[in-house]
Amino acid sequence: MGGVERGTIEMAQALQAAGIPNAVASQGGPLIEALAQLGVTHYTLPLMSKNPFRIRANAKELAALAQKEGFTLLHVRSRAPAWSTYWASKACGIPWLATFHGVYGTEPKLLKIPYNRVMLKGLRTICVSHYVMRHVLATYQVRPEQLVCIPRGADTDYFRPDAVTTEEALEKKTLHYGFPADLPVVTLPGRLTRWKGQEVFLEALTRMKHKRLGVLFVGSDQGRTDYSDHLRELASKLPDETQVVFRDHTSEMQKVYALSDIVVNASSDQPEAFGRTIPEAQAMGRLVVGTAHGGACETIKDGATGWLVPPGDAKAMAAKLDEILDLPEDRKAAVRTAAVQSVRENFSVAKMCASTIALYRELDAVSAGSSRSSR
Repeated sequence: MGGVERGTIEMAQALQAAGIPNAVASQGGPLIEALAQLGVTHYTLPLMSKNPFRIRANAKELAALAQKEGFTLLHVRSRAPAWSTYWASKACGIPWLATFHGVYGTEPKLLKIPYNRVMLKGLRTICVSHYVMRHVLATYQVRPEQLVCIPRGADTDYFRPDAVTTEEALEKKTLHYGFPADLPVVTLPGRLTRWKGQEVFLEALTRMKHKRLGVLFVGSDQGRTDYSDHLRELASKLPDETQVVFRDHTSEMQKVYALSDIVVNASSDQPEAFGRTIPEAQAMGRLVVGTAHGGACETIKDGATGWLVPPGDAKAMAAKLDEILDLPEDRKAAVRTAAVQSVRENFSVAKMCASTIALYRELDAVSAGSSRSSR
């Protein structure tokens, strides 16, 4: 249900629109229905397993499936399935590529570095941001020409300033979340996990001069109830004028962004590989604040399309949120306009899919040329 899976759906849709037959193999899950609606075949295999025997068995099944269905290219998006794809490619001769969606852990190095390096064994490896590309180059023995940076994207047809009417946003704000109509709302979207920086954000709220605020957390705790309970306890200590609401993951992020005055990405302990909530909010014309590391430094031009603060610095975040709330309306409008334009030009799903399909065609041509040479 995460960004990797959403990106898979977006690519399947783009391939269908381009008239390119495609299929998806995965462990399964609720997004299978989205594939079915697109008319894309899904093959259920236990690809989440890290058991080496299961990985080998998956490789045999993938190879047989690829040959039976006449696949010409395989694209894998995480490590255990990448090992299966690597061996399947060797068995059936079908080329493959991978996407490095994040910065994988490297400790202990003797185990993790070789395990992660499988993502670099295909014809090319896509990196979802320049931050990820720099990490891969610094961490693994890889030729720069092996890597291609294709940033993740926001669906600018779905996330756009006019996607939600003022009335719809107000209804969501007041009836669903219980905020007064005139209350400024600051939203932090993302699953509840420590590295996402919710604690830093809550500390920043205690330091702000603006106390009359609505604060919205949207994201699942994924069973980490100790952490979510801890966050609720911290929130309970905020002033009475600060109204805090926690909600689980929602399919109505359009409305969440639309009702928000500021959207925050507070990732602190580790950077976001890309951080798609930022360009999604920007595409909706929202003001955004992110932490100055990782992918946020690529999607936010500080002071022009949003604002950056040092990671883990609650004092700086508090000062920046106060500053933004005090900005004149014409200054806010200028930042919103620049943010929408930046996403449409640089970080759209359409651009991501077009660049990926162009890479597929390039690799298909290289593969066809190699086959002719070998004959």
